[in-house]
Amino acid sequence: MERVAIPDRFRDKVAIVTGGSNGIGLAIVRELCREGARVSFTGRSDAGYEVEKQLTADGYQVQFLQGDMIDEAFCRKIAAETLRRWHQVNYLVNNAFSFTAKGLDATADDWQRSFFTGPVAYARMVQSVVEPMKQAGGGAIVNMSSISAHIAQVSRWTYNAAKGAVNQLTRCQALDLAKYRIRVNSVSPGWIWTREVEKASQIDGGGREKWEPVWGEYHMLERCGEPVECAGPTLFLLSDDASFVTGVDLPIDGGYLSIGPEGIGKTTVIAGSN
Repeated sequence: MERVAIPDRFRDKVAIVTGGSNGIGLAIVRELCREGARVSFTGRSDAGYEVEKQLTADGYQVQFLQGDMIDEAFCRKIAAETLRRWHQVNYLVNNAFSFTAKGLDATADDWQRSFFTGPVAYARMVQSVVEPMKQAGGGAIVNMSSISAHIAQVSRWTYNAAKGAVNQLTRCQALDLAKYRIRVNSVSPGWIWTREVEKASQIDGGGREKWEPVWGEYHMLERCGEPVECAGPTLFLLSDDASFVTGVDLPIDGGYLSIGPEGIGKTTVIAGSN
């Protein structure tokens, strides 16, 4: 799926995207580059170096920083290295998150990983960019949440609780940083064709062809989303077009959270109707 970029919307601006070497994060990095931003992005594996190489070859200004968001020192390093290279930070997208989905079987380590690579790392990153954003006259931050922050799901105490914390953290950050002209919002994707969804589709060898129609029934638009469809709304929230938008969560879910238990495409009888 292609998206029409807005040329030079982020020209002379600098963004940080955590977890930017695959999936939704990578789509956000690419779209920021296409619209003129210089981007630092992170990832746990060295696959990000190949992404950096490809984007650089395409003429974009990027740098990849490898590390684990659970490491407080690494969070500080991201901002420091970005400032060292480009001398400013205008935008932050907190995207990296651990997909640790545990319920009754959750261990202390599961809980620690869920929260310390998620909302705690989000908080640390915001702390590290506030001063450069203030020096730049303001900025914008988007925290990656999820439909899982809003609903109950089987055996997902750790993941859903951590994502729910992201939504509350976003509101508190927005309130505290408004005086510095720094806006903070979150987005909540639905079922997006990322690495985790692809892995789930391969459990029985069915793949996307089999599972897209099944999972599509959870969404009003009758399909799952693409990573680039999360990038566009994220860029909107970063941009000046959202200059009066802060402290909100934007679902990017094809109508998932608004649909009722009747689902779509099902014949229902409404009491009192003829």
